[in-house]
Amino acid sequence: MKKIEDFGIRVPEILLPKNIDVKSWSVIACDQYTQDLDYWKKAEAAASGKPSTLNLILPEVYLNSPDKAERIGKIRETMKSYLEEGVFDSPRKSMIYIERKTAFGRMRRGLVTQIDLETYEWKPFSKANIRATEATIVERIPPRMEIRRGAALELPHIMLLVDDKDDLLIGGAGKLVKGKTPVYDGELMCKGGSITGWAVESDDEISAVTDAVSKIADANRAPDGSTFLFAVGDGNHSLATAKAVWDEHKEKLLAQGADEAALKECPVRYALVEIVNIYDTGLTFEPIHRVIFDCDVKSLILYLADKLEGSISEISSAAELDAAVKASAASFGFAYKLDGEQKYVLLKTGIKELAVARLQPEIDSFLKSSTKIDGKAPEIDYIHGNEEVLKLGERDNAVGILLPPIAKDSFFETINGRGPLPRKSFSMGEADEKRFYLECRKLF
Repeated sequence: MKKIEDFGIRVPEILLPKNIDVKSWSVIACDQYTQDLDYWKKAEAAASGKPSTLNLILPEVYLNSPDKAERIGKIRETMKSYLEEGVFDSPRKSMIYIERKTAFGRMRRGLVTQIDLETYEWKPFSKANIRATEATIVERIPPRMEIRRGAALELPHIMLLVDDKDDLLIGGAGKLVKGKTPVYDGELMCKGGSITGWAVESDDEISAVTDAVSKIADANRAPDGSTFLFAVGDGNHSLATAKAVWDEHKEKLLAQGADEAALKECPVRYALVEIVNIYDTGLTFEPIHRVIFDCDVKSLILYLADKLEGSISEISSAAELDAAVKASAASFGFAYKLDGEQKYVLLKTGIKELAVARLQPEIDSFLKSSTKIDGKAPEIDYIHGNEEVLKLGERDNAVGILLPPIAKDSFFETINGRGPLPRKSFSMGEADEKRFYLECRKLF
């Protein structure tokens, strides 16, 4: 009979505060609001004077701050003091089934557990159980290693996606535990919505989770025997950092004579994550659009039409262009100004996989060979929200490119066949819907 460990999952020992006050304890993922210091000042006010995960993380708005080292030192001290001064209740060997209601009226369900970093790989065309969804920027890993290396505690904002049309895993866990008393329940700070969590811990509950994962693995097994079980939805660089820290620590353990059994028991080998069903109705996938400044717009559109084997048609208004792109999984919209006149163009293609996987490499190729306009080299930016893209497309020598909706049905298939998606391919929900830190686990 299969064990949950056979799938790269292990039941974690969860740490939660005694008499938990969710609104002051829980704070949004550190990689959100990276240009909005006011948000983090509001979070500080909400957590003021109380134990909070805000005191255990480094918001990335401060990643390049002159006092970064001092902040990291303070985080380390706070982690130790929380452990030593009785902030936490006794460790609970448990997964956590959660229901997160957002300020946008959506409810997302998930399962918090820990994964074996030996079963994860971010490099392209990996056959690991857990794979990256977007290109990993190697330069972003070392600064994050400074924070995780030697940290007494781990807090998760990593979200893994599972291809589970029958909702066996998350929905099944919810059915098992919803009748029990929650381990936490409350409103989240700064318009984050609310969250409730239930322990998944009995032998029968863990057995049911194992059975669900086994069925999903069987359904996603490739002819070569590899299984694409989970895709990293959020926190790609955080998980890559956890892997890098483990690889580094493992070398030290091996040099000290550690055997495989000792390696398996090392907490650094694992990472806390939340697993979410990609088909969860509360999980929205939003495309991240492109805007290119200082480029030969007409040449770009003709180039893309040729490379993507598409057909071009003019659209009469921004609203019609927006609607046409949203109605197709394989069309792109272009908004630009030519000779003082606003233009809207639709590029229809026959692309079957996720459209951004085909588009971005061709944009990169065009920009590499582009000449300067008025002394300026072309630049690309990545924009959330259709209205902003269309507005930026009104500037001279600029083009806003609307991308079609992300098709959940082809998500895993595209990554399995083409490797990780290009940078800035999609966003899972709005910023306020991102994961909040709540559960902790001892690390070093």
